Amino acid sequence: MQDELLTIGRFARMCRLSVKQLRHYDETGLLAPVRVDTNSGYRYYAPEQARDALTIALLREMDLPLAVIAQALAAEPGRRAQILRAERDRLAERISRDQARLEMLERVAEGGLPGYEVTLGREPERRLAVARAVCTPAEIGDKVGECVGRLLPVLGKTGIVWEPPLWGLYPLDLEERTEIAVGAQTPQGEGLPGLEFEVLPGGLVAETTHIGPYAQLPLAYNALFATVHERGLRPQAPVREAYLVGPAEAPQGELVTRLVVPVQESMA
Repeated sequence: MQDELLTIGRFARMCRLSVKQLRHYDETGLLAPVRVDTNSGYRYYAPEQARDALTIALLREMDLPLAVIAQALAAEPGRRAQILRAERDRLAERISRDQARLEMLERVAEGGLPGYEVTLGREPERRLAVARAVCTPAEIGDKVGECVGRLLPVLGKTGIVWEPPLWGLYPLDLEERTEIAVGAQTPQGEGLPGLEFEVLPGGLVAETTHIGPYAQLPLAYNALFATVHERGLRPQAPVREAYLVGPAEAPQGELVTRLVVPVQESMA
């Protein structure tokens, strides 16, 4: 049987892998040799293991984690396809985030930090019908869409009249898991399944307006919070976004979002 097996060096060359990689795959349980010599510790592989080894190399080139590759190799074909599609979606989401960062960096590189006019004013009390969600910072865009998809049908079904625009409510600090909400201002209606009401108190606020994609909102927040701190004010939650012109009304470059941060005079 040993005559039919390949040394780790020959097998590595056959599969375009390094000996170090094969040892690591063995140690992690991803690809074990057919035989290990008890005296010398030499590893031997069967030629039919080449397909798995080449597949591992291909998937690693695509930056899939070893744990995911192990799951895919051990799964039956249908389940394997599900695992790989999930990784495809993860990669697509990462690429989308990176593209947004590239565009934002290019904007800053070409013209420096954009100039935003930040003003202080007084905001009236607002009563909102809200739909809530808990998510990671990377999921906020999708969860906002889901909240809108839950909120508007309930308002329409119950005949609750609301006043545009829609509002997004966010904490001051975006933690690993954070609660967000989407609200519509309305003077009427009571709590219903999937629908709550929240009163936002009026008072002193700092605000600015962002024109462009939501992915570039951090530029506006940079200017907004810098001004708040420079003036010795204390920001209060929730941070509010009013979607004056949304994706259904204009292309990404023409979206208009009003950013509002309640503030208090510093006691220091």
